[in-house]
Amino acid sequence: MIKAKPFDFPYDGNLDPAATALIVIDMQHDFLSVDGYFAKQGYDPSPLRAILPTVSKLISACRAAGIRVIHTRQGYRADLADMTPYERWRRKRSGMDGTDVLVRGSPGFEIVPEIDVRSEDIIVDKTCNGAFTYTDLEHILHAQDVTHLLFAGCTTDVCVHTTLREACDRNFQCLTIADACASGDQYAHEAALHMVTVENGIFGTLSDSSAVLKALSEL
Repeated sequence: MIKAKPFDFPYDGNLDPAATALIVIDMQHDFLSVDGYFAKQGYDPSPLRAILPTVSKLISACRAAGIRVIHTRQGYRADLADMTPYERWRRKRSGMDGTDVLVRGSPGFEIVPEIDVRSEDIIVDKTCNGAFTYTDLEHILHAQDVTHLLFAGCTTDVCVHTTLREACDRNFQCLTIADACASGDQYAHEAALHMVTVENGIFGTLSDSSAVLKALSEL
């Protein structure tokens, strides 16, 4: 089991690599680069870049343990057919009208090179903050007989937390890895992590990379 709060993960003591996946959320240039979407919104991407070594260690450890690695990428279709009028308005209001940020096929959409993406990994492209909304993620997890999810990536308070909530509502057993997640807003980051543990783990459990790595090394 993995030492976690408010209880160790998984609750039944059966950490089965074949039934577990690491979900790595949106480690893309648009969020991590100094000239990407996140920076253009006025946020400092350095906290997001700071988790790169930790996320990389987790990916390697999960592969060694036989745990599936799934990456997500956020961005609209290249033809913008999936962008609603409200989203167009927000994009224009943010000064991004006419740019290719958060657009599939653009350089900013790609996962940063520090993250080792391999052919055996699964990539899920999404338009919304949640990786289950309008995607085939849930079908993929069921097809792979995955019931337990480990969460890493950015941002803690938006895409990680939204996907986590969606997963919990679908009865997946979830563990958020605190130091493998990041946000441009430290208060929001800490609040999002705290919310995982309220009501006796309403959004699963919370741990850190050292506890996860230790447990994986013992499998």
